[in-house]
Amino acid sequence: QVQVVESGGGLVQPGGSLRLSCVFSGSFFSGVVGDWYRQFPGKQREWVASIDSNESTIYDDSVKGRFTISRDNAKNTVSLQMNNLKPEDTAVYYCRIVKSAREYWGKGTLVTVSS
Repeated sequence: QVQVVESGGGLVQPGGSLRLSCVFSGSFFSGVVGDWYRQFPGKQREWVASIDSNESTIYDDSVKGRFTISRDNAKNTVSLQMNNLKPEDTAVYYCRIVKSAREYWGKGTLVTVSS
């Protein structure tokens, strides 16, 4: 059974940094697209950033310049480096892997930005 597992969430002060990781248990990881989404309390899940098989990246305007998405094909991992975090970044962060037109979601990791 293919799994997507996120890690790296936690409590951080405003202005701080966290690095989220997402490990995919399926094969042929080099061909997948990796996305990060987040869900604020009481809101729908929203897209944050994506990286394709050529390592091209795109970001939502709200995180551009602060967040960096990357991938390590040798470790089947997509990461999200989050810098200069703000209280409004507080959310559950989800990883999505798209492979051969199928999508696989993790269960999420909570990021709380508070002093």
